[in-house]
Amino acid sequence: MRTLIEHGTLVTATDTALADLLVEDEKISLIGANLRAKVERIDQAIDAKGKVVIPGGIDVHTHLDMPFGGTVSTDDFETGTRAAAFGGTTCIVDFIVPPSGGALREGLDTWHRKAEGKAYIDYGFHMIVRAVKDETLREMDDLVRHQGVTSFKLFTAYPGVFLSDDASIFKALVRTRENGGLVMMHAENGTAIDVLVQRALAQGNTAPRYHAETRPAELEAEATGRVIALAETAGAPIYVVHLTAKKALEHVRAARDRGVPAFAETCPQYLFLSSESYEEPGFGGAKYVMSPPLREKSDQEALWRGLKNDELQVVSTDHCPFTLQEKRLGEHDFSKIPNGAPGIEYRLLLTYDGGVRTGRLSLNRWVQLMSTAPAKMFGLYPRKGSLSPGADADLVVWNPEKTLTMSAATHHSAVDYHPYEGCVVEGAPEVVMSRGKVVVRDDRLTGEKGHGRFVKRGELQSNALSW
Repeated sequence: MRTLIEHGTLVTATDTALADLLVEDEKISLIGANLRAKVERIDQAIDAKGKVVIPGGIDVHTHLDMPFGGTVSTDDFETGTRAAAFGGTTCIVDFIVPPSGGALREGLDTWHRKAEGKAYIDYGFHMIVRAVKDETLREMDDLVRHQGVTSFKLFTAYPGVFLSDDASIFKALVRTRENGGLVMMHAENGTAIDVLVQRALAQGNTAPRYHAETRPAELEAEATGRVIALAETAGAPIYVVHLTAKKALEHVRAARDRGVPAFAETCPQYLFLSSESYEEPGFGGAKYVMSPPLREKSDQEALWRGLKNDELQVVSTDHCPFTLQEKRLGEHDFSKIPNGAPGIEYRLLLTYDGGVRTGRLSLNRWVQLMSTAPAKMFGLYPRKGSLSPGADADLVVWNPEKTLTMSAATHHSAVDYHPYEGCVVEGAPEVVMSRGKVVVRDDRLTGEKGHGRFVKRGELQSNALSW
């Protein structure tokens, strides 16, 4: 099968050029001018005149079909990857939650069963580590060397469930320095947060806004600085997930200025929403209960500057939706509201409209943040995140002038609300291709459930350290 994408403007993290692109079966085979005259047979042509052709988006922070607080995240690998495709994302990396006290491999097997035969796009896995034992460290070696799972998430939050002490975090960092893996950190001071939560509840403060008030930015900053110090001592790279606030970003910036391989992501919700959302009437603020919580509007500009100046390397989503009814589990106790919100479909839309169109980001930087940097960071490059011969034909034909009104009535997630309801964005996908297969075209699903495959990932690429 040969597909010619012609007359488009090809945009990578470093270059922009008017050119044609030929796809043969699942791979990009040729890039050049006037390919129609040079190729003997074309089975399908896509006219990209006036459009931008980019490598498919890569979302490296999703939680599909994930148990949490007595419920399960609303999107599974079918609905979640379908929504991702409509938003221009062609590969995700989802978090495995291993059983408490169980083997990491048991969690891996469970997630393979959850995903197999359901996904519309390709997917990989990160491994959450609950307890760092000698056997756990040996399992980490096996996951990196043989299973294609090369990243491990640890927490300084959620005591009694996920929290790891400093010694455990340090052991994991030393091990990944040796085996080539990467530690990802959820950085909030969970033990101090628990004290604040109990004090708030004892005072009768149960509304959603107290979720944010009991998880202040200072405790995110403290934990961020602490885990970076542990990584620097261990001589290992570290990746801080869903960074939200200026104070935490200052620790990342300072470490990178010292030459420490400290990396961090943020998410669209922290760029476009603020703590004011918790004041939504009724129980509406529960829609925005996520951890870390939404911050002040002043933090948004600091994050945008961080994205522009490479103090932040990736924009992911932390997609973890729960229905409005499930959110009501915490109607009388904010600490029982399931944490998480949808985002898998909106990432490219929001950041193009609010980043590229406003001049906050160049088009090349946007491609780097959405696709190339996550591919390099998580061992997918150049197979993913690249417009180059031999790469997977994960492609998006992006229409800069297409407008879209965001709404729960029209999005493709299974969740029953939209955190950006009524927001109008300019710039959206027109064609989305996964490994040479058109999965979305003109707002219609053309792909097949089960097309998506598990992708074994390699190590963090050394050239990522020079970003």
